[in-house]
Amino acid sequence: MRAHPQGARGAAIGAALAAIVSTVLVGVGFGVGAAEEAPVSVPAAQAAPVVPAPARPAPERAPLEEPAAAPATEAAPESAPESARRSAPEPAASTGAGTSAPAATREAPVSVPVRSAASAQFVPGTPCTVTARACVDLAGRTSWLIENGAVRRGPVPVMIGDEIDPTPQGTFQVEWKAEQWTSREYLTQMPYAVFFAEGGIAFHEGPQDTNSAGCVKLTHENAMAWFEYLQVGDEVQIR
Repeated sequence: MRAHPQGARGAAIGAALAAIVSTVLVGVGFGVGAAEEAPVSVPAAQAAPVVPAPARPAPERAPLEEPAAAPATEAAPESAPESARRSAPEPAASTGAGTSAPAATREAPVSVPVRSAASAQFVPGTPCTVTARACVDLAGRTSWLIENGAVRRGPVPVMIGDEIDPTPQGTFQVEWKAEQWTSREYLTQMPYAVFFAEGGIAFHEGPQDTNSAGCVKLTHENAMAWFEYLQVGDEVQIR
């Protein structure tokens, strides 16, 4: 059967219009018969970094005013507690000269050096102390015997050593005695020798017109008296 030409043309025009409409709808997202659009994946929003809030500045405080120091002469108020008034130290009593006297409990003891009576007391008329039993004054070339702090015999003349062999100064003790003795060094006689220092230094009888080799030479009578009186251990002072 042969189709009618107008009907076929109308159908073709309708199909063309339908295609145009479909194309337009697809262009704007509403195409007819188009497959379902795949869901659009929207990336998750990244978490925004946490920014700490700015710290609030602390409110400025007004500086504290220090209380003015009370003058030294200001008396304590009468309203102070009784315990505070008791604990305050009492001022030292005035001495009347503008200074305060130290408390009796804080006074330092005064130390006074104690001097020996024997070392402070000299035998009158001699350069030696009361502990000596025999005394020699080199400058005056004299000698004494002393008993109980007083002169027993003297002063008597003596001869002493020279600059080459001087008589030693100091305090000595009688070491030993010999009624007759000969010096081994000088081969001289030393009658009534009373030895009291190193090197053979002794009281002994000897001439009074020559120096000794360090000994103290006495006349015959005085040498006998010194020999009889002085004993081993007695103190001899040569000044």
